[in-house]
Amino acid sequence: MNEVDTANIGEKVENGFEKTIRPPGRFSLNFGELWQYRELFFFFAWRDIKVKYKQTLLGFLWAVLQPFLMMMIFVFFFSRMLKIPTDDLPPPIFYFSGLLLWNLFASSLSSAANSMVENAEIIKKIYFPRLIIPLSSVLVALFDFLMAFLIFIGILIYYVWVVPDFNFNPFLVIIYFIISLVIIVVTSFGMGSLLAAFNVRYRDFRYVIPFMIQFLMFVSPVIYPLTIFKDYPVLKSVMALNPLSGALTLARAGFLNTPVEWGTILLGMGSAFVLFFLGIFTFRKTEAYFADLA
Repeated sequence: MNEVDTANIGEKVENGFEKTIRPPGRFSLNFGELWQYRELFFFFAWRDIKVKYKQTLLGFLWAVLQPFLMMMIFVFFFSRMLKIPTDDLPPPIFYFSGLLLWNLFASSLSSAANSMVENAEIIKKIYFPRLIIPLSSVLVALFDFLMAFLIFIGILIYYVWVVPDFNFNPFLVIIYFIISLVIIVVTSFGMGSLLAAFNVRYRDFRYVIPFMIQFLMFVSPVIYPLTIFKDYPVLKSVMALNPLSGALTLARAGFLNTPVEWGTILLGMGSAFVLFFLGIFTFRKTEAYFADLA
């Protein structure tokens, strides 16, 4: 501790105040400290956004073009050629809604998992709450999500205007999408923090993470609805343990006139919060060694 810090603490003790510095609990986000460093949080996020689109011709438009082009490919191959059902939803709405949330999850998870290694030099030089780094990665992915969501609104307006039989409750759509968004953010932040801690200690995870993301896409109802497993209740229950299944199903439920299977949604939400607390616990447990291992 330097002289200034010692003097300040001495003055507080003389006036009858004492300040005890303790490490945060392993299940604690330590919101107070995160709030004190909020400017650094936004700095990391804005830096990553600028680096991501630096020296690109289209810039932020890539956040819109990628899900839109993927939607067109899915509509052509999976809907028209392979005839995969879309729960009576127009295929563009079914696939684009799934891609919006999936891209948010995949981008958040990939960035958060590699964030500690990529910021190793900063970690070694100064102190700040380490959770800011994976948390800022989620904020960058949210920026891309909001950009692409504008296109999704345009697609909805088109179908409401052109297709007379297509109608939905906007209030339910907004509520369900917000809940789905919370599930995705909680899951990606929890898993990202967990993998970030593992990635610092075991660099093999940098090769495991891309494979894991690809695998999760095929076991999540991004390109198919969860209802295709209705004749296989055991398999459907296993699929429901995946938080993405509940989030994607709920996001699309607002466009359908069918009851929501809240059991499936709640099961996915439970898995999301288990991953969240597991990620925070692991991150806090290994946080003290980041500067030495990064």
